[in-house]
Amino acid sequence: MQAYSWRSLFCLAAFSSLFSAPTLAADGYFLIGYGARQKALGGAGVADSRDAMSLSINPAGLVDLERQMQVGLTAIMPERGYSTEGFPRVLAPGDVRSGRPIFPVPNNSFAEPIDADSAWGTASYANGGINTSYDFGHFHRPAGGPFGGGYAGVDLEQGFTSVGYARKFGSLSVGVAPTVAVQTLNVQGLKIFAPFSSDPFHLSDNGYDWSVGGGIRAGLQWRATEQLRFAVAASTPMFMTAFGKYAGLVANSGRFDIPANVTVGLAYDVLPNLTVMADWRHIFYSGVEAVHNSSFPVLRNSLGTAGGPGFGWNDTDSAAVGVEWRATPGLALRAGYHYATSPIPSRAVTLNILSPVINAHHVSGGFSYEVTKNSSIDFAAVYAFKNSVRGPEALPQSPLAPLGAYNPAANVNIWLRGLEFTVGWTYKFDAGDRSWLPSHL
Repeated sequence: MQAYSWRSLFCLAAFSSLFSAPTLAADGYFLIGYGARQKALGGAGVADSRDAMSLSINPAGLVDLERQMQVGLTAIMPERGYSTEGFPRVLAPGDVRSGRPIFPVPNNSFAEPIDADSAWGTASYANGGINTSYDFGHFHRPAGGPFGGGYAGVDLEQGFTSVGYARKFGSLSVGVAPTVAVQTLNVQGLKIFAPFSSDPFHLSDNGYDWSVGGGIRAGLQWRATEQLRFAVAASTPMFMTAFGKYAGLVANSGRFDIPANVTVGLAYDVLPNLTVMADWRHIFYSGVEAVHNSSFPVLRNSLGTAGGPGFGWNDTDSAAVGVEWRATPGLALRAGYHYATSPIPSRAVTLNILSPVINAHHVSGGFSYEVTKNSSIDFAAVYAFKNSVRGPEALPQSPLAPLGAYNPAANVNIWLRGLEFTVGWTYKFDAGDRSWLPSHL
């Protein structure tokens, strides 16, 4: 009965992490990391797996782990908004800030050796997503809000559950993790754009819609020497079902896949208890029409069509550097830095007031402290410095601008900064303990 209860609890925790709604991301709407250790290291660690949440980065690292489980919770506190200069025509003027200042984001994972050379595990985690919430405080005709359609905002949430297997071949470890993805989307305040939609009844204010799909994550880790390790990990696109309720807004009749990405990195043990890590990641937003298609021009009946307007995002590149000092057998201290290019070009800022995910510079730190021989608490903090992108206001098609135009009398500046804290708990089972319920808290 205990085993059954524990399995039920574990499955419930995995399911819950699929529906988190963070907004502070790093590489577009991808977070810098999913567990406390990854976040504290600035997202570095693809070549240095030491906890079960490393499955979310590189499943090859499972083979080096002892039997363990982890649960964690992140509080994300973003500030974001936009400001205008001159005389805007599409957007409400002024300094406009989004609401919804805090989001809880759970994660959990489990790893278990099969034999000396293989292991399996599971992890549930969430992407940064997109979330904005603009009220009536800044008026635009006819109904208020930033676009004149009343309260406006986007809530995109993406969650994943991966089940991984890894095997060691001498100094090389290989891992693969089939992944199930679930995403939800809610869009409000855009009915003013009905003349530009191919399906005005599925444009805005239709409540939450669901999309499901999946893909595969895989990775390699190579121990070149006792001190030096190299790794590469990649994910296929997550091929998703369409958002039918927003088929008149999202390009290609509501199709919103999750982009492929690749990470390479190294880890070097300067001392037996001091490790330096460096990673590079590329995210292929150009492979997703809804995200990559140009947001200009917006022509009549174009929204929601194949090749129709998107957010205008480019691919992103990021670099992460992390340091971990295992000061004592029961205490590990961590610090990191993460830099990412912005996916949003200056000429795409108008529509992207709904998704100002433009972080560039991040600093992070944290620790793990062993409370007992089996249990440890994990903590991480990440600060994203304020970043902004400024560009001209884009105008949709009109009798005076049959192909759309950029407003020569107005500029738009989107910005984002934020802070996040993560707390977690790691439990390592005793050797030979095959139970599902922790027994030595």
